[in-house]
Amino acid sequence: MGEFFAATLTFPTALFTFALFVVVGFWLLVLVGGTETELLDGGESASITSGLDALGLGGVPVTVAVTGLVTLSWFSSLVGTVAVGAIGLSGIGAVLAGFVVLIVAAVAAVAGTRLVVIPLRRLFRAGTQPSRGDFIDRLCVVRTGHVDTEFGQAELTAADGSSAIIQVRQSATHAATAPLAQGDFAVVFEYDPATDAFWVAALEGN
Repeated sequence: MGEFFAATLTFPTALFTFALFVVVGFWLLVLVGGTETELLDGGESASITSGLDALGLGGVPVTVAVTGLVTLSWFSSLVGTVAVGAIGLSGIGAVLAGFVVLIVAAVAAVAGTRLVVIPLRRLFRAGTQPSRGDFIDRLCVVRTGHVDTEFGQAELTAADGSSAIIQVRQSATHAATAPLAQGDFAVVFEYDPATDAFWVAALEGN
């Protein structure tokens, strides 16, 4: 067990260990509603998206692709680091071997993530993608601690029964009279294409 933990903190695995902690922390925050994520609507930057497309990892949410890359990079690097340690290399030889492991882990991660992305890409394309207009006048459940003019996330169930996580906003006027909190029901009444978010109002009786 000690060798395992030592390997996670050894170059190059340590680089991916830190990234893995960030990814795990991000998803934990998403689960508890402490942060926002674009799983369906794609609010990611164009530069990241184009980079993933160049690697053959497009067609799925950026969060999914990055999670696959980081996880597989960490695992591949860990295996390589343990193997190098078993050989007993030291000094410049160990450093050079570390760089080789880094390159091999990155290539393996891209290849492995691509294999995972291919079937997922079909699912995202084949799945029902209701238009944003279909969400107007529908109920949603707030998933973040609060909603204001710049922050908020809610879960909405479409007419076909599929659910989506959407970005929601509440005007200052509505927030002053009926603030929204996690678990509250709200009504979607408008879509703002500039921010790719929906304006909502509290459901009477919350």
